[in-house]
Amino acid sequence: MELSVVGGEPLLAAAMQQLLDLDLPDELERQLNPPTRAYVRDRRAMANTPMDVKELPASGALVLAVDMPGVAPADVKVRVEDSNVLTISGERRRPAGDGDGGGGEGVKYLRMERRMGKFMRKFPLPESADLDGVRAEYKDGVLTVTVNKKPPPEPKKPRVVEVKVAGAGEPKAKGK
Repeated sequence: MELSVVGGEPLLAAAMQQLLDLDLPDELERQLNPPTRAYVRDRRAMANTPMDVKELPASGALVLAVDMPGVAPADVKVRVEDSNVLTISGERRRPAGDGDGGGGEGVKYLRMERRMGKFMRKFPLPESADLDGVRAEYKDGVLTVTVNKKPPPEPKKPRVVEVKVAGAGEPKAKGK
């Protein structure tokens, strides 16, 4: 965009041009376009779910350990989606009878530090991950997900091509 000032000061025109050429800083962009509630909720759910990731030296398999005390195994979902993204999600619910609107007198919490509600973690998997061999095991409040690596591709053996000599092997005609 070109700015010209008729009968004005060239210094002011240069300053205005410089301001128009600048991009909005990221912070201003975030303030003008705030994230949606669902995005904030999902971001908090992801940040509040602790996870350890390790690679086994012998097999190269990835092992993800996610702490989920008090979560029923039926409330946990493990999926591979969107081309090699492992998603672990679920929900920690309040115990039955803890003031969940059942009509009776509910429990009054004096302190509540354990987070209730939905949680989610996403982990990008490498191209070498065997997506069909993903295993998940839930024991003592810890979900362990194991992702094996695909075996390395067999090296292609070079194909031997036989070289034929043109005209060789044909009997020569004698004397005419």
